[in-house]
Amino acid sequence: MISPNTVSPRKHAVFDVVGTCVSFDFFIDTIEDILGPRLRANQLSANALGYAWMQAAELESLMLQMSKRCVPYKKVFKALFYRVLYLSGIQNPRSFATDEERDICQDAYSKLELRPDCRAMMEKLRKNGFTIWCLTTGDTERVGGYFKRAGFEMPAENLVSCHQFMKYESERESPLDMVKPSMGSYQPMLDKFEPEDDKWFVAAHMWDVSAAVKAGFRGAYCSIYEKESCIDIFDTKMDVMADTLLETADKMIDMSS
Repeated sequence: MISPNTVSPRKHAVFDVVGTCVSFDFFIDTIEDILGPRLRANQLSANALGYAWMQAAELESLMLQMSKRCVPYKKVFKALFYRVLYLSGIQNPRSFATDEERDICQDAYSKLELRPDCRAMMEKLRKNGFTIWCLTTGDTERVGGYFKRAGFEMPAENLVSCHQFMKYESERESPLDMVKPSMGSYQPMLDKFEPEDDKWFVAAHMWDVSAAVKAGFRGAYCSIYEKESCIDIFDTKMDVMADTLLETADKMIDMSS
């Protein structure tokens, strides 16, 4: 909880990081550099392969966690490369690409970069009285590295991982209870703030921000990644919907004035 000596109400903006503040462009561009011509010869694109690879890894990681098998995401990601190629229509994936090419593409995923407008968006929010936070399912060292490489200050205490909330007091508890989009991942963030504070959650993933709204945040959705919100399946009302990060910030500032 914020110190009782701090003037309230305050304004807080909690950001998802990967996909929202950080783009996948470097990862996709690397796939294009390494495999682009071969992919196009098979009616595929680097963007399609990259998206399929990431989504498959997310799904398989979830399945492993549901059965209480903790496998590092990096290992899952690596293992699925040839399967994703095959399911994308490449009949002989191990003759299509080499392990070295796979590893170069995978390594690019750890070198993602901030979106061009991320710094300007956060600085604008700070100038208008918002405290900036980040909530990630990843580890804070990796995620914090995205900001450090960009030369942008993100205080360590404001960079929060869902893993910090995990407590295992019985065999019935699951790590899934504390990772996004479970309610257990958002409530500890809300508990850091005073009840009367203005608390926003900002994401470019509708599944993420809509769950945060259900938990008690005000929601700001930016379509910069997904383009189509598909909001009709999430049964949620957003306070802000915008196409760019700067537009998102402007609308948040207007609504919090």
